[in-house]
Amino acid sequence: MFTINIYLRFALMALLLVGGTIMAFFLGFWYSFPFLLAGVILLVGYLLLGTVQSAAIFMQNTDYLGAEKRLNLTLSPKLLYVSNRAYYFIMKGTIAQGLGRSEEAEQWLKQAQALELPTDNEKAAVQLQLAGVAAQKEQWNKVKAYLKNIKKMHVTEQALKDQLKQFERAIKDRGQLKAARRMGMMPKGGMPMKPGGKRRRPKSR
Repeated sequence: MFTINIYLRFALMALLLVGGTIMAFFLGFWYSFPFLLAGVILLVGYLLLGTVQSAAIFMQNTDYLGAEKRLNLTLSPKLLYVSNRAYYFIMKGTIAQGLGRSEEAEQWLKQAQALELPTDNEKAAVQLQLAGVAAQKEQWNKVKAYLKNIKKMHVTEQALKDQLKQFERAIKDRGQLKAARRMGMMPKGGMPMKPGGKRRRPKSR
């Protein structure tokens, strides 16, 4: 999708609106109307869409700081379309999670969850992100609850399905590791022990 650089958008809005206003004062409204209309269209687009799309480019490169800086150029998330507002909250939560700010991440994601998201894909994406935050905090009952919610949804995006499988695999591997430690087969921080759990002493020469 075509995207205007946000700083170029700001410059064009200022040029068209200010220039159109000056032109209207000296030449009349109808001479300035095309310029004012173009400026208003750019302004309304900025207010309704924000900087979510351009911030997503930074997210693709896992540039969390760059994405956060770009998202902060959104005037107000309350003015965004509901879908863009949801993605704004999701991205803010993902950024906070990537930067190790788990509590902040959970707050942003819960704001996205509270919205009336249009598709199950978007709802599942939020639930999966929340499950990831809960896993970081070792709140495994919450993780199970979020995964249970996702199972009830009709997820169609293949990328999201793959992420869900990877997450479930990671949780399963963690459970197997804990079971092995309880059985004494995996010392904490060490390599798996041989059956019997005892190490042989080196033979004396």
